[in-house]
Amino acid sequence: MPRAAVFQRFIYTLTLYLLTPFVLYRLAARGFKYHGYFARWRERFGFFPDPGIHDSIWVHAVSLGEVNAAVPLIEALMRRYGESQFVITTVTPTGSDRVLQLFGDRVFHVYLPYDLTTAVKRFLGRVRPRLAVIMETEIWPNLFMTCAERGISIVIANARLSEKSLRGYWPIQPLARRAIRCASFVAAQSASDGDRLRTLGAAEPRLAIVGNLKFDMTVPTGVRERGLAFRAAAGGGRPVWIAASTHEGEELLVLKAHAEVMRRFPDALVLIAPRHPERFKPIVAACRAYGFRTETRSENSGAEPACQCFVIDSMGELIEFYAAADVAFVGGSLVPVGGHNLLEPAALERPVIVGPQTFNFEEVTEDLINAGAALRIADADALGPTVVRLLSREVERRSMGEAALRVMARERGAVDRTMEIVRDVLAAKP
Repeated sequence: MPRAAVFQRFIYTLTLYLLTPFVLYRLAARGFKYHGYFARWRERFGFFPDPGIHDSIWVHAVSLGEVNAAVPLIEALMRRYGESQFVITTVTPTGSDRVLQLFGDRVFHVYLPYDLTTAVKRFLGRVRPRLAVIMETEIWPNLFMTCAERGISIVIANARLSEKSLRGYWPIQPLARRAIRCASFVAAQSASDGDRLRTLGAAEPRLAIVGNLKFDMTVPTGVRERGLAFRAAAGGGRPVWIAASTHEGEELLVLKAHAEVMRRFPDALVLIAPRHPERFKPIVAACRAYGFRTETRSENSGAEPACQCFVIDSMGELIEFYAAADVAFVGGSLVPVGGHNLLEPAALERPVIVGPQTFNFEEVTEDLINAGAALRIADADALGPTVVRLLSREVERRSMGEAALRVMARERGAVDRTMEIVRDVLAAKP
């Protein structure tokens, strides 16, 4: 490694070590709101019992959304490489809970350590992977370079990089460029993602546009039936809409929109699913303060016919509530978060509404909008009227749902293409 690169890596690593006390403080602060951040904190420094595995296939998915996106690929890897042991890492408690819920003891699960050299080496020394499959945008210089030094192949799967994220790498761009070139292959979601990944440092022939793994999702057995059962218990034919993956600053806008909806449909029910567990209690309090008869998943299981606002204060069940709704608003798009996955409601043939801020899922969002499967609103003031419009027009809702299925069918295939990349990477490994 050139001397300048060695110095850059030294400065980067030293900075991380100096920032560690502040990182621990932030971890503790989040832990007061959501106790899952307190648990297993030693894993974040690479300390956990040696599981005694060798030549594992390791998949890293940051949080809940990335875990859900990775499921079809992980299942395909397990079918093809069933003789291997599998390791799945996450960063958040919600992602961790989802891994354990989906895979149980079929995988070894720990948190990914911070990008500290000693922590990374401890982690790799215990899970001993032959292949690392890194989902989406997690490019950590020490992790990638240490994998390269140990001969561990890296595939960046479902790779995406927004303009905002690209700018975020600017302070460490030389290191990020060196890190991404440690990857054996970068499988980009879209042409624009590919362009930004090239700017960061990825280069042909180890970069290709593969498509979005989320299009390969299938609706789990029983989801539609459970959605219908929830709806029947909540009052049969009443209008139901869902505000999913909402963030701070959006929930009050949703409640204002629901008040508008109820002026047209007095028996309407809104389902609110906050993105983060620490938002559960504040949202319940806000709904009740607004005057809505409010129930929750944890206290009531289902909604009673008199319920006006139902807060989904649980994780991993969102798709069932999409199945119970007539219309879906996907959050993170009225605030500058960048939006969330639209494909679960699309797969259930639900018309989708998004706000103006969808830079994290721009191409998927534009595909659905252009196909007539989704609507973009200019601001929060348009949310209530747009929900009213769709609840009033069954034919339009059905047409949007059919358009969504056509997009899903057209874009499928990323899992198979990624599996071929994995096969070639492993075949090329000495």
